[in-house]
Amino acid sequence: MEALRPLTADPAQSALFFDVDGTLAPIVQRAQDATVPKETSLLIARLSRRYATVACISGRAAADVRRLVGVGGIEYSGLHGAELLEPNTNRAQILSEFARFMPEVHRFAAKHDSAELRALRVRIEDKGPIMTFHWRGAPDEEAAHARVVRLAEEAEAEGLWTHWGRKVLEIRPPVPIGKGRAVRSLLARRPVRAALYAGDDVTDLDAFEALEEVESPVKVGVRSDEGPPEIVERADIVVEGTDGMRELLAELDEQ
Repeated sequence: MEALRPLTADPAQSALFFDVDGTLAPIVQRAQDATVPKETSLLIARLSRRYATVACISGRAAADVRRLVGVGGIEYSGLHGAELLEPNTNRAQILSEFARFMPEVHRFAAKHDSAELRALRVRIEDKGPIMTFHWRGAPDEEAAHARVVRLAEEAEAEGLWTHWGRKVLEIRPPVPIGKGRAVRSLLARRPVRAALYAGDDVTDLDAFEALEEVESPVKVGVRSDEGPPEIVERADIVVEGTDGMRELLAELDEQ
């Protein structure tokens, strides 16, 4: 594929960055049930031996992402860039200004862990400094979503920040983070001439923007029924779901 040539021509001066859920792992009703196919993990491991940097960037905690992907020798940027797990290490580094607000975020989640929320089947996930409210698969997703909207309003009124994903609300510290920041941090650690970022959701759009700072950016949009149209519109390469992403990894591995 001609669009991949800036990367494959010189892997030692190229970086590969991947979102995980919806890009490497199919979307499932419960985040803890997600899996990255073994073939995908093997391809990523092989690519990590040739490319200057291979990293996964996710809204999940970095340790959870490593467990899901199953490749120890790459970098994992978790919580949308708020933490970094380096290759073959056991403890993620959390941004100090982000960690400082963790007690406030936890207090908010505990205060709103109500019988009403549980009756609506809204699930709360503890990501350390981020607390996440999921309503995918709730018996009445519309009612659950309406309740979560009110939660977001209450969080913002208390000075916390919110972020929306696919049937998920994150309550965050009021500190700027994002996958774009994660990409810039990784590029600063090891500058390269070419870089690829692959993603499927609105949280990946600022990573696309950050990628423009390298000489040869390659933006891969993973098309899905729930994904925003901008992912496809702004991509240099469009693949169909996680199967299409695995095919692209195989092509990178062959060249």
